[in-house]
Amino acid sequence: MPVYTAPTKDTQFILHDVLKVSEASTPGYDELERDFTAAILEEAGKISSGVLHPLNVVGDTEGCRLENGVVYTPTGFKAAFEQVKEGGWTGLDMPEQYGGQNMPYVLGTAVGELFSSANQAFVMYQGLTHGAASAILAHGTDAQKDP
Repeated sequence: MPVYTAPTKDTQFILHDVLKVSEASTPGYDELERDFTAAILEEAGKISSGVLHPLNVVGDTEGCRLENGVVYTPTGFKAAFEQVKEGGWTGLDMPEQYGGQNMPYVLGTAVGELFSSANQAFVMYQGLTHGAASAILAHGTDAQKDP
């Protein structure tokens, strides 16, 4: 079985040595200290390598199926999604008032890259949800935005 090791050190290098996020004047970036982002990326790396990547084979061999109007995801995908959701990873860059963690988008993108490289098929589920939430935040009514 192939092995995936999340490139957390490379991602740290991009964030801090190339983009210099903690030195940038972008609002919220001053909170992105090296130790802080390292802790987040290490945890995201554990999920990427230990939870998401092993599901690639299951997703490729089982795929989704439709039975009597109900869509079933491959074995393990639902439990993995619950773990990702419970960890707050799906709303890392979303506003706190709607259940997010209000982190800068660049950090959400960095974590998303780790997840995507571990299992693109799985990440498409949360990507669709994140896209819908972003559209509602940008264009929805207050009633649509209320949790």
